[in-house]
Amino acid sequence: MERNYKYVLVTKKGEKWLKDSSWLYESDIDKYDPFIEDGELVDVLSSKAKYIGTGFYNSKSKIRVRLLSRNTNDIFDYDFYKRRVSYAYNYRKMVMNDLSNFRVIYGESDYLPGVTVDKYNDILVTEILSLGMDKNKDYLYKALIEVFKEDNVEIKAIYERNESVLRDKEGLPKYKGFYLGSGDTNTIIIENGIKYYVDFENGQKTGFFLDQKYNRLLVRDIAKDKVVLDTCTHTGSFAMNAYMGGAKKVTALDISSKALEDAKHNFELNNMDIDTIEGDVFEVLKNTPKGLYDMIILDPPAFTKSKDKVGNALKGYKELNYLGMKALKRGGILVSASCTHFVTKEMLEEVIYEASKEANVNLKLVSFTGPSRDHPELLGMKETNYLKFFIFQVN
Repeated sequence: MERNYKYVLVTKKGEKWLKDSSWLYESDIDKYDPFIEDGELVDVLSSKAKYIGTGFYNSKSKIRVRLLSRNTNDIFDYDFYKRRVSYAYNYRKMVMNDLSNFRVIYGESDYLPGVTVDKYNDILVTEILSLGMDKNKDYLYKALIEVFKEDNVEIKAIYERNESVLRDKEGLPKYKGFYLGSGDTNTIIIENGIKYYVDFENGQKTGFFLDQKYNRLLVRDIAKDKVVLDTCTHTGSFAMNAYMGGAKKVTALDISSKALEDAKHNFELNNMDIDTIEGDVFEVLKNTPKGLYDMIILDPPAFTKSKDKVGNALKGYKELNYLGMKALKRGGILVSASCTHFVTKEMLEEVIYEASKEANVNLKLVSFTGPSRDHPELLGMKETNYLKFFIFQVN
């Protein structure tokens, strides 16, 4: 098929990089058509002019090209986007046990760069961090509505959460609001039998952290008869799952008074008697008597979003886990999570081990998991790997 797209010629280093990644950086470009417009589709070619793929170009971004396809036969019309949405949806129908609330599109893992789509009941909440995809969002949203409709699922609203500072780097405006539909921006979802209020207008990310769905069940499975502290509780999700698992006593801790109010509303919604503490997790654990808890859950926000500050993040994780170990009874359970992308599993495991030596305890690995299956990692694309979730017994 004749190619009518403008071109980007990559270096040999860039060619090697693109064997794994779908992001092409400025430093890996050798030559390019001087008339390319930002947000336009371009053909990416090797140093020998061999076709590598087609993607969205943006001169304002460090990520100069985000690959959309590696197939020369693709035509980038509505049908193309509908196929991509169908592939993503059918994958989730295969791997998820409940499609009431889930991540429909997970960016590069679903070959739709910079796109996040979460479903809460009959509402889709979206975030787009790519100029090219933003220019094609009408195709994308129409495809989403149609794919669900063909499966007898009605979508009543699409709400855009396009507020990230990453949009600045793409030359995109920041905003939020209804693309389709209108009305209340609060809904109640049910996950694993527990009800949650979701504020998809003002809540973190798209309103709820769907990626911990199955990890919450792991906590529920081993919480019976335990005294549990859920730190950085946010919506109270781990605390409520521990309660559902038959915990003797559950306390939810957060530094944010707003987060604790939201958590309390969820506790009331589910008729759960859970105590709360407002405070900094480091300070609270430092002042916690040794051996007070049978289970402590450490699920803090990301400690850094910069590769340059990984060292500081690791120091934070080491101290946090050390404090958690000291506050546990002999044989207690330490749940330790990290959503810091630049901190790998191996890095986190090493600092937790170092913390255990300083705390003079031994750790038995109960389980290691990542995010739920609607957040699949695309092997080779490291940016799609972020959540590490450890459960240890502390002896």
